[in-house]
Amino acid sequence: MNEETIPSDHVVAHDDHCCTNEEGSPRKSHHSDKVKTSLTNRLSRIEGQVRGLKNLIEKDAYCDDVLNQISSVQSALNGVGKLLLEHHLKSCVIERIQEGDSEVIGELLTTLNKLMK
Repeated sequence: MNEETIPSDHVVAHDDHCCTNEEGSPRKSHHSDKVKTSLTNRLSRIEGQVRGLKNLIEKDAYCDDVLNQISSVQSALNGVGKLLLEHHLKSCVIERIQEGDSEVIGELLTTLNKLMK
């Protein structure tokens, strides 16, 4: 799978309010259609890979083959995470820092720690 980055013209501008949070409501991201399509397409491929893994187990496939497929799924999920993280940093995090919300740094560090396990 090719590494994919978000072109600068797809980064949500400050005025577009990427990560909104009205009082009492959860934060939501507003991805461009191109980014959303890329993420959902990747996840659909991963979903197919996971179904394939299940079939390998059901058919008593050789363990090494199954482990290699698991590695492929993990790599694909990491790719989705990297793409989403890039978008988050270039839009949501920047927006919240510009608004004076420094809590986003702690939130980001917690998320990065989870991603790096």
